[in-house]
Amino acid sequence: MVRTEKAAVIGAGPRAGDPLDPLSASRRRRGLVLAFSVLAGFLLTVVWSAEFVDQTVGGNVAEAVLGRSPEAAPLTSVLTGAVFAFVSGLAGTFTACNIAAFGAVTPMMDAAGTRWERTRRSLVPLGWMSLGMVTVSALYGAVVGLVGTSMPQFSQAENVPGTLSGRSVQSMVVFGLIGLAMLWMGLAALGYLPDPLARVSARFVHARTLFLGVLVGGFLVGRPYPLFRQLFRDAAESGNPFYGAMAFVLQSVGNIAVLAVLFLLLSSAAGRRHHAWLARKPGRAALVTGAALVVAGAFTFLYWDVRLLARREILPWYPVAPWAQ
Repeated sequence: MVRTEKAAVIGAGPRAGDPLDPLSASRRRRGLVLAFSVLAGFLLTVVWSAEFVDQTVGGNVAEAVLGRSPEAAPLTSVLTGAVFAFVSGLAGTFTACNIAAFGAVTPMMDAAGTRWERTRRSLVPLGWMSLGMVTVSALYGAVVGLVGTSMPQFSQAENVPGTLSGRSVQSMVVFGLIGLAMLWMGLAALGYLPDPLARVSARFVHARTLFLGVLVGGFLVGRPYPLFRQLFRDAAESGNPFYGAMAFVLQSVGNIAVLAVLFLLLSSAAGRRHHAWLARKPGRAALVTGAALVVAGAFTFLYWDVRLLARREILPWYPVAPWAQ
């Protein structure tokens, strides 16, 4: 018993018959989970309306908080820039750039004792995820503050059908890699691919959570969200790497603020029941974790690489719902 608990604490790899072992689930069950997860990610790209989420939802949230149109908000000082950075990040919570972060919630759920204990322990993985995110955001913000005016994201050129702008190429590369990384992690959780983080996770239990934070921080590197581009241009024109780092960190913090609150509420209210449900059948925890990551990865890759090519009229067709045209 002591040996089992120790293995769980240090993050040792799953053993045959362990609830976290994907091979504990039948091959057919794993295949169905994989198929439905990819289908769910694909269908999400079909119905996703960037205009509604970016402008109707994000724009109205930013305007309500700032008290004015965000496009007209003057960024004349470090303070106004900091406020705009956080608010624009908050407004971008549900954009296509950021929605994949919700795939990280299920793997981080905790089931310890009382509600307070679950909430307190949930702060640990949330902290490691935030560390990975903040590190990437700060480094990229510093780079933008130094050389941003010559980077593709600084350009305001209109996209031309049949071609890819520098901004589009950057978004495709960054989000394509993030999507593929999430897909690999999901397939590894389902037992279809080797786990690239197995060795480091055996020594450092929060390695996966830290890596997910790095992926979330990477969203800023490819993000074409209008309010973020407004912040990007302000940081680039400032020529100040410290301001760029601060602004981008606040943007990322705003991005995950709602996610963090939802995560803590879920851990507090449903952590024990969630854990009991996962433990009821062997392999269920691996299936849920794998499904969440595969949905997020499939959506990210298909939306930002395949659907984007169709929108630029480089691919002949991609199915899109009428309201998402």
